[in-house]
Amino acid sequence: MTTQTQIPFEHIRAWFFDLDGTLMDTDDQAVENLAHRLRFLGIVRAQRLARRLIMFSETPMNNMLTMLDRVGLDAVLFTLRSMLQGEVHPTFRMIQNVKPLLLHLAQQAPLAVVSTRAEEAAQEFLRQHDLTNLFQLIVTQASTYRLKPHPEPVLFAAQQLGIPPAACVMVGDTPVDVLSGRRAGAWTVGVLCGFGEEAELRRAGAHLVLPSTADLLPLLQNKIPL
Repeated sequence: MTTQTQIPFEHIRAWFFDLDGTLMDTDDQAVENLAHRLRFLGIVRAQRLARRLIMFSETPMNNMLTMLDRVGLDAVLFTLRSMLQGEVHPTFRMIQNVKPLLLHLAQQAPLAVVSTRAEEAAQEFLRQHDLTNLFQLIVTQASTYRLKPHPEPVLFAAQQLGIPPAACVMVGDTPVDVLSGRRAGAWTVGVLCGFGEEAELRRAGAHLVLPSTADLLPLLQNKIPL
């Protein structure tokens, strides 16, 4: 749990969190579903390939959503997806032991979700786990013109809260999250409870890499040097 640059936690005034793989335990479900379709390759190979394919799809998918937004078709895509999904409200799992961290941080500084999820899904996750009152802001795919890894979502969150990006931390599980935070001038924490691997999170510029989002809590409580 070493860092490339020490994060000045005592000066941090806001915390931004990605959802999938950071607060929401959905990445493994997606991998399991795709690996099942690829099972003809063998269990181990299918698992590895499924994880890499889903991880690599994040940046192209965000870029596609940005392009659709530019030509006014993003709303059509989201409406069509909603029609296909119907009125089903999924049950979202939360990363283990994350809630105590959020309860602790919410007493210290504003919290924001910064995700490419639809706002309805983000709101539903927070509602299901009684987290709604802990977050002052939710930034989703419809909030900004550009999506991660572009810095706009992180800059937008900082602007809405009235806090300089240099006093904010972006926490996420992929290089997309880290790049968005770094490009915005924020501090970044990469976590390994989603798709990201330590080497690629560090290459993206993560100031700190932890096994899980929940591992932030003991560091903050015990003031362990980083």
